[in-house]
Amino acid sequence: MTRSDPAAELTREVLDRVGATPDPRLRALLDAAVRHLHAFAGEVGLTPDEWLAGIRFLTAVGQTSDAQRQEFILLSDTLGVSSLVETIAHPAAGVATEATVLGPFYVPGAPWRAFGDSIAILDPSGVPASVRGRVCGPSGAGLAGAVLDVWQCASNGLYDVQDPDQPRGNMRGRFRADDDGRFSFRTTRPVSYQIPSDGPVGALLRASGRHAWRAAHIHVIVSADGHLPVTTHLFDSADSYLDSDAVFGVRESLVKEFVPQTDGSMLVEHEFVLRAA
Repeated sequence: MTRSDPAAELTREVLDRVGATPDPRLRALLDAAVRHLHAFAGEVGLTPDEWLAGIRFLTAVGQTSDAQRQEFILLSDTLGVSSLVETIAHPAAGVATEATVLGPFYVPGAPWRAFGDSIAILDPSGVPASVRGRVCGPSGAGLAGAVLDVWQCASNGLYDVQDPDQPRGNMRGRFRADDDGRFSFRTTRPVSYQIPSDGPVGALLRASGRHAWRAAHIHVIVSADGHLPVTTHLFDSADSYLDSDAVFGVRESLVKEFVPQTDGSMLVEHEFVLRAA
């Protein structure tokens, strides 16, 4: 007589119950989540104390999150899940610009700025930099009126929502491309910075022997009528954390050279290519 496997029977019972979920997509998500979570517990021989520690960790992640700080996004980023989801949702296709992580410091409704304006309201120690280029479709035709939603940290390594000394909207702006899809804005050269490490995610990084540094970058969400938007970055090719970015966000195609100019500023040029919707 074959002895039953209580763990396997429990998993089957849970799967049978979630199998009654009316919405087919939610049913598929719950089914996969249960199967993988149960398999994880069995594979590592998860103990009650370890499971309780995990629950306490996730509770602390939630308690650390607020309107200015999203610790769950930080957790997702540092485990590579955010990058994986973007990769699945936006597979590399032809010449289209690669997507990467949104990050925890995006704020909707950045101020509209004129062609060529600066997003650096206050960044006195920053090295002036100009960013210019084009937004186009797969055929290479410029996309008139394309929108670039841009944000980055200041040269002290902090975003405006982290730093009470920065005015709100500092290092942020929305720009419209001209009739040929060309864009231009000014900023300061991005710097590498540490993601918040004073909370549970930072403790997890330290426990796993990892650093908290992000490679220097400028965030951009690019959109245009009739095309799929892309959430992406421009990385500084001179940065030392390109190969160990804490959130696995670097894509080789997004690494750009910041070229010194005669006036002491830097220039970076890039073409964003959007896929047709």
